Order: sequence, then structure tokens, then C-alpha cells
Amino acid sequence: MVLYTSPFPNSFLSVLHSFSWGLIFPCYWLADRLVGSFVPTTYEKRQRADDPCYFHALCIIITTPIYLALLVASLPFALIGFLLWSPLQSARRPYIYSRLKDKNHANGATLLTEWKAAGSGKSFCFGSANVCLLPDSLARFNNVFNTQARAKEIGRRIRNGASRPQIKIYIDSPTNTSISAASFSSLVSPQAGDNRTVNAGIKRTTSMEYKGDNCGSNNGEENREDKGGSGEPHEGEENTCIVPINGEENGHMSDTETDTVNGQARASGPAEPSLEGDAEISKTPNHKQKEGDSGSLDSCSASRESLVKVRVGDGTVDQSTVNNKLLYKASIMKKTSVRKKKHTDETFDHEISAFFPANLDFLCLQEVFDKRAAEKLKEQLHHYFEYIVYDVGVYSCNGCCSFKFVNSGLLFASRYPVMDAAYHCYPNGRGMDSLASKGALFLKVQVGSTPQDQRIVGYISCTHLQAIAGDTTVRCEQLDMLQDWLSEFRKSTSSSSTANPEELVAFDVLCGDLNFDNCSSEDKLEQQHSLFTHYKDPCRVGPGEDKPWAIGTLLDPEGLYDEEVCTPDNLQKVLESEEGRKGYLVYPTSKNHSSSQKGRKASLKGNGRRIDYMLYTEEGLYLEWKVEVEEFSFITQLAGLTDHLPVAMRLMVSTGEDDP
Repeated sequence: MVLYTSPFPNSFLSVLHSFSWGLIFPCYWLADRLVGSFVPTTYEKRQRADDPCYFHALCIIITTPIYLALLVASLPFALIGFLLWSPLQSARRPYIYSRLKDKNHANGATLLTEWKAAGSGKSFCFGSANVCLLPDSLARFNNVFNTQARAKEIGRRIRNGASRPQIKIYIDSPTNTSISAASFSSLVSPQAGDNRTVNAGIKRTTSMEYKGDNCGSNNGEENREDKGGSGEPHEGEENTCIVPINGEENGHMSDTETDTVNGQARASGPAEPSLEGDAEISKTPNHKQKEGDSGSLDSCSASRESLVKVRVGDGTVDQSTVNNKLLYKASIMKKTSVRKKKHTDETFDHEISAFFPANLDFLCLQEVFDKRAAEKLKEQLHHYFEYIVYDVGVYSCNGCCSFKFVNSGLLFASRYPVMDAAYHCYPNGRGMDSLASKGALFLKVQVGSTPQDQRIVGYISCTHLQAIAGDTTVRCEQLDMLQDWLSEFRKSTSSSSTANPEELVAFDVLCGDLNFDNCSSEDKLEQQHSLFTHYKDPCRVGPGEDKPWAIGTLLDPEGLYDEEVCTPDNLQKVLESEEGRKGYLVYPTSKNHSSSQKGRKASLKGNGRRIDYMLYTEEGLYLEWKVEVEEFSFITQLAGLTDHLPVAMRLMVSTGEDDP
């Protein structure tokens, strides 16, 4: 299957499309600004609280006639542009495939060799998020604004979080010998020459600053530096730093252990506030992070291939594996009473994390509707992901029953090469959703090869269902179509012949914003859909019941800019408590309670409305391999930038072979 690297089959159509959109854009921009001026966010209202009451009204009185006059003047040009733009969409391709052009920074081909080196199997990490990148006037109805600046900041935060080294901290105490719940994002601070001792309390990861010699460099530069240094791993090796820590239950180390790590590690508290970014970004509260925050732009991307092993407890530290040029700053807190690695009936790690998981392999985003925002987001993500599929969907009447003004909003990013891609549009959208070409994106990626040169592949599907409450029948129909399209895509892209050896399927993952939760009384039809007999939900016990550690992913828009939740660290702390979740998450609807969020906190049950899903299946995979969830997390790193919580899942594909 051919991957489309441009929206049109030839340059003439591309130029004609650019010309037509150039005629439409002034009218579109003016209408967006005009509507947006009448829809203030809660942050803007608070900013204006100190201004005279007439000041904002005066601004609207002055600017509205100007916008209207310019809008009327631009309408004839927009009409001509529309007459050119609309028929061109019949020749438009359903997506754009972008690959990092700088080969010095590309390492997707190198990643394919890792499977051969790991005889016992390999883990893969998947992330999904609804980022609400709509035109600014529409985004304001979700209480977010400044779409272009948010797109750039979202991309920066994702790549900063994903490019950290993965470090697991083992807590050895009389009552807890499991991996710390902070395994996705825990960091220690090894640095030679530092004579300060480790803080006695081992704390949960909240904020981090990671800096190397090439602070602003791309991963490729750091990888080359790693190759040249002695004691550093090569690109094909795992980059997990394992830190065993012995101590009592209260987190205190013995004197011997403290002396051992003296000068090698330190834990730092919150740093002074700092702000970096464009002037446009600095106006937005979403981007005001403390230095070292998980979302801070001052946090430089860490090499994915860095490996630091520190051994504490036996009185020795392996200096050969420590890069003395690196600076780690971390704040780690142990909360065994609140969140442990495992419940008695659970087999994998789960947590609320202030970071996107380290070594994130695949990312699926929803609601990337704005084209300019998509370009800015793609530019940022390309610092970490080599392969990106964006601008997914159809426009005008091409391939759908009704006219489509915007695309599907789906975006896919991968560290591994994309082999095939396909998109299908849901034909049964209703209301406002019918104006967008919501649908499903299906992808086939190559993740490795066997010693016999058989390709190892995986399947990933991303979708966004009907959003209007009460449209359960529409969503169920869309889930039916989704299953049919999944089956068709698997059949059309499977390869098995003598000339082309049979491919081995390692995983099949489905993720996206399904717009229904598993606990709401109004979503019973979706909860019992046959999709959940084929795909497993790590957060779900059964229809109408989630696991106790699972939390909602839909934030209450009214509280996005509250000081308690406007940073990743603060939002993480709030969501770890039941009272905090009641204040800032949207809860499942119930016929017995009013729809107002406030005034009914005491009656709320559960942990919030979970509408963002990460599913996987064991059907259709290579029979001799086993797939199981290794880690699952709810992520707060996009606090203040979207009204959804991203989710991430790490799958372990075990081959059953012995380690080499």
C-alpha cells in the first residue's frame, strides 16, 4: 500500500488548493476572531476582574464593527475561493504521511534491530490524548483558547516527557518489596562531586529537570554521543535505569546506605518559577510552569538511549555507567498507603503520572482539527517521533453523506516505520459532529524482525466517536463499523507467501475518545457492545464497573485554571484524592442527581467519567507469543492545555524464548 506524502496527486492541484484557501482564510480568520471575542474563558474573566466594568464592553464596541466591516469585505473573495476549493476535495487524499527528513536524527530503522537482540520479547508503549485543537472560537466553548500557542506547547511537553530515560526505583522494605508506583517517571540524581546526601524521604515523582551537554539538541545527536562514550549502551539496547533502594517502611535509609550515595544522588525541591516561550504563549496561563516542572519548556529532552545504573545497599556504585556530564533533578515521594505497584488482584503497574511515559513508542491524538495548529504540533513532535500521519479525513462531500467543514482531527505519531494506513469516515454523524469527518484511522507498523528475516508487525487503530450525549444508537453503529473496518484492514494488509515470508503480528491496539464511560447509567448500550468481547480494557471489570484505581479522563472545564490544578504536579496531587477528583472531574450521569457539578459532591460515587480508552486484543496475534499489560497511567502533563487526561499503556510481548 502506498503512503500519501502530499494531500494531492500532483503539484498543480496543490497550488490551486493553496490559492483557493488563501482566498478563504481572511474571512475564516475574521469570523473566528469575531465569535471568539464574545466567548471569554474563565481565565480571561479573572484577568478582567480588576479592570473597570466598562473597559471590556468598550473594547467589544470598538472592535466588533471593524471585524464586521472586514468580514463583509472578504466575503466575495471567500466565495470565489470556496467555489475552487470544494470540487478539489474530490481529488484530495485522506491523510498526509510525514517522515523526518534529517537522516542524522532518524533512528526508526535502528529500532527494528532491537527485536533480534531481545530474545525473550519486547515492550511497547502507547499513548492517547484528546488535545482540543479546534478553531479558537470553538475551543473557547471548552474553556480553552489560544489554539496555535497551545499546539506548540502540547508538542513540547509530549516530547520532553517521552524523551526522558525510563528509570525504575525498587523500594526494599519489610512491608513493600515491589516496584514503586512511580516506575513510569521516577528519577534519581546521580552526579559526581555533589557532597550532599540523599533526602531521607523517598518521594513520588512530581517535577523534573534533565539537562545534558547538548541541551537543545535532538535525540539523534545525543545518541551519537552515547555511542562514542565508554560504558554507554548502543541504540539497540534498553535504556531503563534500575535503582534498588533498601530502607525501612518510612522511607529512611541506613547510615551506611546514605554514605554510599553521598555525592552521587540528591533530591531537589521545587525550583523558582520561570517562563520560556513565545510572546503569544506567555499571555496564556496554561504555559506558566515552574522551572523543572514536567511541562516546563526549560526541561531539555533526554536521550532515549541513556543508561544509568546505581546500586545502593551493597555499598557500591557502578561509576562506569554514570555519565558525569548529565544533571538530574528530581522530586520523589513514596506513598505506599495511597498507591502501590499492585493491588492484590492486579498484575501490572498503574499510576497517575505528571509525565508522559519514557520511551513512548506510539501516540494517537484526537481533535487536532485546526490545520495551522496541526503543522505546529507536527513540527514539535518530529523532534522525537520520526513518522507522523496527520490531516486525516475528508472535506466537502467527498466520501461522506453530508458536507464536511473540518477533518477527523486524528493524528498518529510513531518511532517505528509505518507500513500501511487507511482511513474511514463515519457516515452517521449527527448535529455538530456531522460537520467534521469523524472516523477511524488504521495503521500497520513494523517493530522488528526475526533472525529468519520475518517481519514483526503491529496494528494500531485510532478513532473518535459521536460526542452528543444520548446518541447511544449512533455510537453503537459506529462501533459496529469500526469492527468491520478493522477486520478488512487486517485482511487487506496481511502478507503470507513464499516470496514474502509470513509476518508475525505482535500486538493489536485500539485507542481514542469513545465519548461514553463504563459507569454511566445512560451508556449501558455501549458498555455491552461486542467490541469488549474481542478487545480488553485494562481499567474495566465488566459492564458498568471499573477497577478501583481507574479514574475519569474528562476534566470539568470550569476549573481548568484554578491554582490547584493548573500545573501537572498540582493536578496529579489533586487527582490522587477522592475529594480532589470530585471537585475537578466530570462524573458519570445519573438520573437521580442534577446535572450541576457543584452542590452534589457528597452524592458522587466512583472516580470520574472515563471516556478515553486504550484497548488491546490477543486475537489474531502470533500463537506462540503472549501479550500482557505491563503499565497503565493517567497523565497530567497537559494540565491547563486541554480538558481531557491523556492515558498511556505499556504492553509486554513475550516470545517465550530464553534471553540471549
